[in-house]
Amino acid sequence: MKVILQQDIKKVGSKGDIVEVSEGYGRNFLLPKKFAVEATAANLETAKQKANSAQRKKQQAADEARLLAAQLEKVSVTVAVRMGEGGKLFGSVTGKDVADVLKKANGIEIDRRKISLRTDVTGPGEYEAVIKVHPEITSTIKVQVVAE
Repeated sequence: MKVILQQDIKKVGSKGDIVEVSEGYGRNFLLPKKFAVEATAANLETAKQKANSAQRKKQQAADEARLLAAQLEKVSVTVAVRMGEGGKLFGSVTGKDVADVLKKANGIEIDRRKISLRTDVTGPGEYEAVIKVHPEITSTIKVQVVAE
């Protein structure tokens, strides 16, 4: 029996897949629980249209992410932190600090969890931060740490 999955099912397939399952499994489990619909001609056409639409949206999101990554490559941020004697930091510089400065200075809003510093910030100087713009696309920006 051919069915179109409506959600991810372990060891069977993911949402939107057209899979062949045993007659009993399909009729007694998948169809009554609305985990799948029968693969009729109309349902197959609808599934193909949804797949094409999802592919277009995914491509558009990737294009927007590339554009944002290109803009971020040109950006440099300066983070002012409190320092003690000998250039020792009070606290640390995190992705949240970089995200706050990006938003204030450049108007670019990025989730703090998507920003990671390549090395630990130990004192004043220039560091690199990697921003995960999209699951496959990253961008690197320069972070200048200065005394407050």
